[in-house]
Amino acid sequence: MPGKPTFDALLVGYYEKGALVFVGKIRNGFVPRVKADLAKRFKRLETTVCPFANLPERKNARRGMALTADVMKRCQWLRPQLVAQVEFAEWTENNHLRHARFVGLRDDKEARNVKREPP
Repeated sequence: MPGKPTFDALLVGYYEKGALVFVGKIRNGFVPRVKADLAKRFKRLETTVCPFANLPERKNARRGMALTADVMKRCQWLRPQLVAQVEFAEWTENNHLRHARFVGLRDDKEARNVKREPP
């Protein structure tokens, strides 16, 4: 929809020892209405600071486009205040989500309380 705010992917992570750890890009699970609603919510959370402690990645860090310093220049960062519920197939050996899909936002959990849950 031209003129509507939108985004390409949602970058997600969890907290470990007080640091936010990047674990994946979510591109699936967004219907147009949800994507537009989320983009509006994101506006008030915009920042110029990357919140993830383990970025940038090396160029060949994983399949797909790694979040290198050059790629990160094109990202719009958000203050990590929202909690996304995500479904995924498995954890990779590099601690990334495989085949992840956005399910929704959670209002019952603080962002700082998001930890890696055991399978």
